[in-house]
Amino acid sequence: MYKCSDLRGYLSDGAYARTEKPVEQADNTDLLVDTRAIRNVGFGRTGIGPQRLKPGVTMKLPSCAAALIAAVLLASLAGASRTSAAQAADVRALPSVNMEATVKAAQIDPRRPDDTLTPGAKASVLLVERALRDRRLLDAKWVDGYFGTTTVAAYAKYQKSLGLTGLDANGLPGKTSLTRLGADRFKVTNIIDPGTRVSTGGFVINTRTRSMLAEAQRLLGRDLELDQGSYNPGGDPTSAGTHDGGGVVDISVTGMNSATRTAVVRALRRAGFAAWVRSPRQGDWPWHIHAAAISDTSLSSQAQHQIGDYYLGLNGLTGRGPDDGPKVTIRTWEEYQRR
Repeated sequence: MYKCSDLRGYLSDGAYARTEKPVEQADNTDLLVDTRAIRNVGFGRTGIGPQRLKPGVTMKLPSCAAALIAAVLLASLAGASRTSAAQAADVRALPSVNMEATVKAAQIDPRRPDDTLTPGAKASVLLVERALRDRRLLDAKWVDGYFGTTTVAAYAKYQKSLGLTGLDANGLPGKTSLTRLGADRFKVTNIIDPGTRVSTGGFVINTRTRSMLAEAQRLLGRDLELDQGSYNPGGDPTSAGTHDGGGVVDISVTGMNSATRTAVVRALRRAGFAAWVRSPRQGDWPWHIHAAAISDTSLSSQAQHQIGDYYLGLNGLTGRGPDDGPKVTIRTWEEYQRR
């Protein structure tokens, strides 16, 4: 049997000599230890090691030796814990892409007449553009913090490279594609999720749009009736594709006077919609209210353009006339909830 004195050198030297006081030997009971359990454990300068033990042989060790084995195991666990903590620290150290700011820039910047950057978006857009550049989807000269038409097209190519199609490859950064783009590069914050598709009043919309409509109705103190929903490609040619994706609805104005129509638009805008009263003078359609949910990541490209125009003070029509609706502070649904 090995003596405890044979092990003192190891306990007083190296990585495992870190206890604040010596291992106490209150219990002198010998423990049976299967050498297979310590086959890969060496005992430092004592010269005792697995090379002197035959695999599968059971030997008796004093309690101090058992304590040493426990110390070795604990140190290994501590090392693993430190590794996990270091990995978590690495994740925390990654730069952040603010999804809300990035998506907002992707709607506004392509509609700008100049190269003005969307406030609060530059740092996030740069991280996205650098990742697209490194995937050879965006030329380096376009890595400038401006999410213009070239960056939108590059992002759509990236989405398609993931096997995404249709609205999932519309050039607006979605939660899934943005998270995958940022793997080992950046973390994604302020995530936007349009939710699942649901039926409301016989029309299909998504849960984010439904929540926004519910809040607008609460602000108004009255119910709203839909004339057209979302995800309706080709359903109404006069809509010019704005209803092909998510986030867009037409609201009936039957029985409403001018003041009421304006009040409805104001409530919709407050809840995060780009909304306007549409009249027969503007196009081949009846009176109605058109509303597009700002930053819905399933928007059709036509609806994205309407929202960009809304931010720029325009009416969302092809002629790009001045906004004719009530003036409110423009907010997304997420910003409205944090106000």
